[in-house]
Amino acid sequence: MGKTRNRWLIAASAIGIHLCIGSVYAWSVYTKPLTDQLGWELEETQFTFSLAVFILGISAAFLGHFLEKRGPKISGVLAAVFFGIGILGSGVAVILESVVALYLFYGLFGGIGLGLGYIAPVSTLIKWFPDKPGLATGLAVMGFGFAALISSPVIVYLISKVGIANTFLITGSFYFVIMLLSSLYLALPPEASAKKDTSEAKNSDHQLIEMTAGEAVKTRRFWFLWSMFFINICCGIAIISAASPMAQEYTGMTAVAAATMVGIMGLFNGAGRIGWASLSDRIGRPAVFAAFFFIQIVAFLLLPNITNDLLFQVLIFLILSCYGGGFATMPAFVKDLFGTRQLGIIFGYVLTAWAAAGMVGPLFAAWTRSVTSSYNGTLYIFAGLLAVAVFLSILMKRELKSVKGEKVTALKKKEEPVV
Repeated sequence: MGKTRNRWLIAASAIGIHLCIGSVYAWSVYTKPLTDQLGWELEETQFTFSLAVFILGISAAFLGHFLEKRGPKISGVLAAVFFGIGILGSGVAVILESVVALYLFYGLFGGIGLGLGYIAPVSTLIKWFPDKPGLATGLAVMGFGFAALISSPVIVYLISKVGIANTFLITGSFYFVIMLLSSLYLALPPEASAKKDTSEAKNSDHQLIEMTAGEAVKTRRFWFLWSMFFINICCGIAIISAASPMAQEYTGMTAVAAATMVGIMGLFNGAGRIGWASLSDRIGRPAVFAAFFFIQIVAFLLLPNITNDLLFQVLIFLILSCYGGGFATMPAFVKDLFGTRQLGIIFGYVLTAWAAAGMVGPLFAAWTRSVTSSYNGTLYIFAGLLAVAVFLSILMKRELKSVKGEKVTALKKKEEPVV
């Protein structure tokens, strides 16, 4: 059956999985109903989301080996099982009125499903699209970015009609079916097809440098990459967590207008993923990341002084496009630097930056706001971090040149006649 696979249907399957797991970004629509109905503290319900994202990063790192050993189909099915149990179990937790059970199901089980469901389609698509790795990963994670736009209104409607517990049960069943059907079509490309696609790629080098995960983590380029990813996520997720109160504080926007802005942010998060990732195939991954950081430095420095609501929203949307673009561009960046031999494992290790940033970014933003009674300090500190990231992106450009030099050397040795 592998020979009959269509790579665009593989892409559609990947999008299907990411549309389901990306519903985690709609968690905020659950917080008020949970606090109102069950009397839980806001911090308790918000920790559920942070825990899920943390487990996502950790499980992606540990389950990358499983993905490379058992393949994308089995990994996708397992992701569907874990994520389905996580969402369905969350309904049971609400029935039992147990926040601990919610942490167990949504945070732990759901988080494991998130991690495996995130890396399995992405690592597979890169191998099907050696000629357009940025576009391929952009397509997959675009679904993750857009998911909240689709799932949020559905969840709100279901909660109003059938209650919180039944909403978890209904959506959990739906996610499981979609993820399962999508996973069954996932497969690695036939070797001949992969070679053919690679030979036809006009702007890509034949991947002669292939590193294992153990070799990759011992290089400085891995840690440069990890740090860039961490900074980009840390800054972006802090904005996501505080966008509404910031808009009301700086520009005087109403709560309704700020909520509308938050919804539109999802559009730019998703559009940035496909747009920036596609651009990276043309101008290179280091240049795209440098652009992310320069744009965000300007935006973070300007935001504290903006009182016009339209200009404020434009800056926020730019930040969100860079945030989403970082997720979409990173897998192709990993491929450029380390090859595809153990791409799933290495990418899983890089995703631990997401786990760390998911905890640090929102908590730091909330802490500085409570200490200084303003978001100004947070924005200026993040601008400084982004300046460090610019320097790292310059170093990464050098690293990529070094990799290309290694490829040329390897190609010459391969073409030398055997004496």
